[in-house]
Amino acid sequence: MYNVLKLNEISDKANPIFTDKYKLTKNCSNPDAIILRSFNMHEYNLPKNLLCVARAGAGVNNIPVEKCTKQGIVVFNTPGANANAVKELIICSLLLGSRKILDAIDWTKTLKNDDVMPDVEKGKAQFVGPEILGKKIGIIGLGAIGALVANTCADLGMTVLGYDPFISVDSAWGLKRSVQHITNINNIFEESDYISINIPFKKDNLNFINKDNIKMMKNGVVIVNCSRGELVNNNDILDAVKNNKVSRYITDFPSKELLNVKNIICIPHLGASTPEAEDNCAVAAAKELVSFIEHGTIKNSVNFPNCEMPRAGVCRLSIIHLNIKEILSKITSAVSAKNINIENFVDKSLGEYAYCILDLCDYASSELIKELEKINGVIKVREIK
Repeated sequence: MYNVLKLNEISDKANPIFTDKYKLTKNCSNPDAIILRSFNMHEYNLPKNLLCVARAGAGVNNIPVEKCTKQGIVVFNTPGANANAVKELIICSLLLGSRKILDAIDWTKTLKNDDVMPDVEKGKAQFVGPEILGKKIGIIGLGAIGALVANTCADLGMTVLGYDPFISVDSAWGLKRSVQHITNINNIFEESDYISINIPFKKDNLNFINKDNIKMMKNGVVIVNCSRGELVNNNDILDAVKNNKVSRYITDFPSKELLNVKNIICIPHLGASTPEAEDNCAVAAAKELVSFIEHGTIKNSVNFPNCEMPRAGVCRLSIIHLNIKEILSKITSAVSAKNINIENFVDKSLGEYAYCILDLCDYASSELIKELEKINGVIKVREIK
C-alpha cells in the first residue's frame, strides 16, 4: 500500500487513478508520494522514503526543488493541463487592456437618474478604446499556453510575433502558419502594440521586463502578465504606466504597490481557476505519480529527465544518480556480478543528474540493492516488481 499525502484539496476526478494499491490521506508523516496545488513545502520536512511530488499546476515555486533533487525525489508538474483556462484569461486581459471596459462599468454604477440612457450616451465617449483587430501582439514564450494564445490571436485577426528560443517540436507543429517566428527579442519590444509574457519564472529571468526593454517599446503598449509577478519589475512598470509609456498593465499576480493604480489591472490569480483546469491538473498529476511508482516512468518532471521504457523481464530497477563518468559501468557490473541478465536498459541525463531504468531477468536481492546504493554518485535505488 502506497500512502499519497494530499497537501491541498484535489479534484475528485483524480481519485479513480489511484487503485486499491494507494491510500489517499490528508495526514501522513511518512508518505510515499505527495500531491498538492499551492501548499508551501519549503518548510516541510521531506521524509526519507518520499519518492515523488506532483503539483496540479505548472509552477513549482512552492516546492523546494533543489532539496528534492539532492534526495532523489522526483518533482512533477502538469504543463498544458490548465493551458486553455490561462489562454482565455489572457484574451480577456487583452480586451480589458485595449477597451476601458472596467472603468466604464464602474462609471455606470454611479448613474442615479430613473432614465439612465441619456447619461450613458453623453458619457460613453470617455471610454473609447481601440480594437485589437489588425494590431501586432508579441508573445514571449510559445509553450502550451503561449502557442494557444498565438493561435487565438491569429484567429482574432491580429498580427502575431512569437519569440521562444527553446520552442519544442510539438509546440512548433501546433502553431498556425501566420505566426511569425521572431529570433531577436528586441523586435518583440520594438514592434508590438501588445505584449503577452508566457514564460516560467526562474532565477535568471527575475525582472525580465524592466526599464531597459520598456524604453524600446512603442508608446502606449499594453503588457499582459499571466505567468509570474516576478517576471516584471514593479517599480519600472509603475513609472512606465504613470508616464503613459505603457497604457495598461494587466497582471494575474497582484502586489501591494500595484493595487489601486490607474491603468494597472490586478486580477487575483484566476488563470487556472476553472473547474475544468482543476480537474485536468489533478488527473494529470495523479497519472504522473502512479506511472512513476508502478513503472518508474518519468514524464513532466522539473528536476529529472523524461524517461520511459516498455516493461521486460521480471524485475525493474529505478536508479537516480549523478551524471558522472563510469557510473553506468559500475551499475551494470554490480548486476552482472550477481549472475543476473539485463533484459533492457535506458539512462537519461539532465544537467548534473541522471535517471536509469534497468529491467532484469531475475529479482534483485537486498544485497544487490545495497551494493548499488554504495556506488559513488548513486542517490536512490528502488525495485519495482
